[in-house]
Amino acid sequence: SAEGLGLPARLSIFQVTTTSKIMAGAPDSVALLLFFVFWYAGNMKYNEYNTAALNAVGGKTSGLTMTVATMQLGVCAVYAFIMWAVKINPAKLFGLQMPEKQSVPKSTKADLIKSIPLAFCAAGAHAATVFALGGDPLFGQIVKSAEPVLAAVVGTIFYNKAPSFYKVCCLPIIVGGVAFASLKKGDDGSYSLKFDTTALVFGMLANSFAAFKGGENSKLLSDKGIAERYGGVGNQFAVTQIVGFFILLPILFVTEGAMLPTFFEKLKTDSSLQFNLVMSGLCFYIYNELATYTLKVTGAVTASVANTAKRVIVMVYMAAVTGKVLTNEQKMGSAIAICGVLLYSLIDDLLKGKKKAKSS
Repeated sequence: SAEGLGLPARLSIFQVTTTSKIMAGAPDSVALLLFFVFWYAGNMKYNEYNTAALNAVGGKTSGLTMTVATMQLGVCAVYAFIMWAVKINPAKLFGLQMPEKQSVPKSTKADLIKSIPLAFCAAGAHAATVFALGGDPLFGQIVKSAEPVLAAVVGTIFYNKAPSFYKVCCLPIIVGGVAFASLKKGDDGSYSLKFDTTALVFGMLANSFAAFKGGENSKLLSDKGIAERYGGVGNQFAVTQIVGFFILLPILFVTEGAMLPTFFEKLKTDSSLQFNLVMSGLCFYIYNELATYTLKVTGAVTASVANTAKRVIVMVYMAAVTGKVLTNEQKMGSAIAICGVLLYSLIDDLLKGKKKAKSS
C-alpha cells in the first residue's frame, strides 16, 4: 500500500504495477523531470482555478460550494469518457512522450458495486477539500498537512494497519504544528485560538475521507480479477471519478438543490465561472495522473520529499495569488506540521538503514 511506501494515503489510488519502459519521444529522465514540473504546476493551478470558481459563485457563503465540487467531478467524468471514445490518454505528452492507449475497462457490474466504497471516499475527500479551501485556501492547506494523523487512526481501527511506534511519535509534531498555526496574538500579547472554522472542520473531514480511501483502495486491489478487468490504474481512476460524480449528485440536490437555478443562470452568463470550473476539473484530473507517472519511478524517500515540497510550494503560490499573508504563527505552525509529515514519511526507512549499518 502507499502507507507502506511512506506515501500519503490519498495517493494509494494511483499505485502503478507496470514497470517503467522507454517510450518513443523524450528519454525517461527528461520525461520524469517534466512530470514533476507539470504535477506541481497542475496542483498550483487547480488551487487557483478552484478558488476563482468559488469566488465566481459568491464565495463560501454563497451556498454553492458543493455544486462547484460536484461539477468539477463532472468535468473529470466527461474527460474520462472522451479518452475512452478516442482510446488515447494524452497525459504522457506532458513528458514529451507518446500518449498511451486507454480503452473502456471490461469491469463487470459486480466490480462497479465493489468500487462504490472507494468512489464514495474519493468523492467525499474531494468535496470536503473544496469546502476547506473555500473557507481559507492557506489555512486549509495547513490542516490538510495533518492527513497522516487521520490515516494512522483510521488504519489502526478499521484496517488493522497500525503505524510503527516511531511514526506514532511523529504525530504530536504534526498536531502541534496545526494547533500552533491556529493561534493568534492579541494586542495585549496573549494568544488565543482563532482560525477559519470551515477550513478546519472540512480539512479534517477531507483527511478522514482520504484515510478511508487508502484502506478501501488496498481492499479493492487485493482482488486481482478486478484489477485485471480494469486494465490499468488509469481506468480505475477514471471509473472512480465517474462513480464519485454520480454519488455527489443526490447530495448536491439535497443540500443545494434550491440554489441550482441561480448557479446555472450564473454559468450561462459568467465566462469566468465557465473557464475556472472547467479548468479546475481538468487540472484536478491531469495533475493526479502526472503524480502517478512521477511516483511510480521514484523511491519512497524521493516521493515523500516531493509531496512535502509540493505542499510548501502550493501554499506560497496561493499566498501570492490571493494576496493573503500568512501570520508568523501560521508560518511557524505550517513549517512544524510539514516537517512532522516529512519525518513521519521517512523515519522507518531512516532507522532501518541505521539498523542495517549496525548489523553489518
